[in-house]
Amino acid sequence: MSGNDNQKIPGGSRKRRRILQGSIAVGGLGIAGLGGLGIASAREDDVPSASEDATAFQSTHPGMLHTQADLDRMAGKVADGAEPWIWGWDKLVANDHSQSGWVPRPVEEVVRGSTDKPENYPLLYNDIHAAYQNALRWRITGDTAHGDTARDICNAWSQTLESIYWPPSDSRLASGIYGYQFANVAELIRDYDGFDLGRFQQMMMDVFYPLNSDFLVRHNDTCDSHYWANWDLCNMASIIAIGILCDDDSLFDEAIDYFWNGAGNGAIGNAIPFVHDGLAQWQESGRDQAHSMMGIGLMAAFMEMAWNQGVDLYSANDNAFAKAAEYVARYNLGDDVPFTTYSWGFGHNCDYREHTAISDASRGQVRPVWEMVYGHYTQRQGFAMPNVAQMAGQNSPEGGGGDYGSTSGGFDALGFGTLSHVRLHWNDIPADLTPL
Repeated sequence: MSGNDNQKIPGGSRKRRRILQGSIAVGGLGIAGLGGLGIASAREDDVPSASEDATAFQSTHPGMLHTQADLDRMAGKVADGAEPWIWGWDKLVANDHSQSGWVPRPVEEVVRGSTDKPENYPLLYNDIHAAYQNALRWRITGDTAHGDTARDICNAWSQTLESIYWPPSDSRLASGIYGYQFANVAELIRDYDGFDLGRFQQMMMDVFYPLNSDFLVRHNDTCDSHYWANWDLCNMASIIAIGILCDDDSLFDEAIDYFWNGAGNGAIGNAIPFVHDGLAQWQESGRDQAHSMMGIGLMAAFMEMAWNQGVDLYSANDNAFAKAAEYVARYNLGDDVPFTTYSWGFGHNCDYREHTAISDASRGQVRPVWEMVYGHYTQRQGFAMPNVAQMAGQNSPEGGGGDYGSTSGGFDALGFGTLSHVRLHWNDIPADLTPL
């Protein structure tokens, strides 16, 4: 499967077969999920033999948030000085994190959310974003000073990092957010001279993946609905990214299966509990808007990585995610949206909690998450996304880590979507877009 923008088959076409929770999976999606997408069942001759299942699958590389086609487009548009890509490039070049020679500060143990140990996790997220931004600059221009910087940051951490301190709950935000982001950096430089890919892969499998997977299974021994959608989503994103990086099909399957069948709020039916007319209510809408936007960015990243491996999750449940993005964008643009009372089980005993109204906390906050959503649904698929389009337009060009403050919220998304996820000039957007 090539890493281009050709139409993908709903549910996947990775030419892989695994047993997932007792059902035959086709492209990572069980028969029950296929039926929900209008595909009745797997034919008998689609069921794999044992030898086929044992065949190792080779992921598409690069194939996470950026394919080779994406990187070629960026390089060409920047070389031509074409708008709006050059605006995104200028935003990247101006960021302090994208400068070559950034000196990494690796530690043996990352601490986030602890009351008995000093927190040090900003060291990790600053280094990850410096590595990502330098890797992008190398990929676009070929400047090895930036490639060397990205490589040296990754090598320093894989040589040093041994653990993420837990049991603090926030350890699972660290394992998820920084896991998927760091894997994306490694994917960009996987063949770079001097990069120790094997050691980096081992770090991801030993340090990040166990916390990712354990969280989705146990949710720290709380009710499955206790944690907000973004907690699940970042750990799902980390698992799928590590699976791609390590050519480990079982991890890829694990993440895709959870998207469809998971008990927590990262599963598609729980993250988007209510669908209104052309809009869909996001699970965290009654909490605040900063985390709602964070969740939109994380689900988009998860879906984009799946798409670039041949699996279409964007269209799940009649494009429910597009409707959720429209919902969150519309409210944060200052307009009203419908709201259905949302209830969930809290804590270890699943105590009843509810939201009866949407929250206006952090309403209108700027986060670099919209270009990826618009780039898929409108520019690839031709769907009308008026609210997402307006949100993306008024926040363009999107920046990245370091452009949105120094605290962790400003580093929740890798960003730079104007540079990396815009596919069409605004004059080339069709006038006859399809309504959601």
